Amino acid sequence: MVSNIGVPGFILIIITALIIFGPNKLPELGRVLGKSIREFKRAAEGLYEEPKDDKNTGKTKRSGE
Repeated sequence: MVSNIGVPGFILIIITALIIFGPNKLPELGRVLGKSIREFKRAAEGLYEEPKDDKNTGKTKRSGE
């Protein structure tokens, strides 16, 4: 989907973001967006991991539990 935007569309999005948020706020928004994406990827990876056997109880559990 992002590949369909093209260079003119991307430039328009950047200019619009600069007008709405201002140049001082954009780096902070970028950091927050990056942290959110990283957290989402970590959570998604946890869903695809195989359950591990708990040696003490014999029950299976995910690695994040």
